Amino acid sequence: MEFDNIQIEVQGAVGLIRLHRPEVYNALNGALMRELGAALRLFERETDIRCMVITGSDKAFAAGADISELQFKTFSDVYLENFVTASWEEVTRCRKPVIAAVAGLALGGGCELAMMCDFIIAADNARFGQPEVKVGTMPGAGGTQRLTRAIGKAKAMDMCLTGRTLDAQEALSYGLVSRVVPLDRLLDEALTAAAQIASYSGMAVRLNKEAVDRAFETTLAEGVEFERRLMHASFGSEDQKEGMQAFVQKRKPLWRHR
Repeated sequence: MEFDNIQIEVQGAVGLIRLHRPEVYNALNGALMRELGAALRLFERETDIRCMVITGSDKAFAAGADISELQFKTFSDVYLENFVTASWEEVTRCRKPVIAAVAGLALGGGCELAMMCDFIIAADNARFGQPEVKVGTMPGAGGTQRLTRAIGKAKAMDMCLTGRTLDAQEALSYGLVSRVVPLDRLLDEALTAAAQIASYSGMAVRLNKEAVDRAFETTLAEGVEFERRLMHASFGSEDQKEGMQAFVQKRKPLWRHR
């Protein structure tokens, strides 16, 4: 499969997707998002791929939605075509883990895309923001919702109402990103984390991801009950038997991802 707006490659059990519209700082247009969705679905189908990484360039993860494509659209246009919902949220449907490796600008839709991923590793030059208010609109791909859940109401309201950006260290202190690394180490750090995840039981990894995601959707009591049931269910997997027996026998487990 060939792509015009992204680049993909496979490194071991990791699928790497690089957003590639350098002339516009990887601004997200319909074509790019359709290609991104196709690449994610491709890696989801490949049984040998067990983790994915989405990244951009040193200057920009993604500078936001492509305003030149949106400037003349009407309410009817965006409503009837189901803008955002139709093709921008494929990453949220991935059962395999997806890591965002963010350098440079992650603004508007770029920040929202990063937040759709399971966690964010940021370069020390990364900047995050939801500046949609500056062009007369508001976030529409989860910016007011995921951002608020990640960093709290006061900080999210500040960002959405003023359009201010966070540098990498602020994003780390706020809990938006999981770690910050030097720019020249960003991709290596993300690929190493992805390879580590991919080295574990694919079954166990998916169960862990599903349980953490549920924490955002339910009460503590219901979430703990859900966690408990998934943990119980894991005892029906081949990998649980192999993992525990390998630990007792002091050997490396041979995962079957089942």
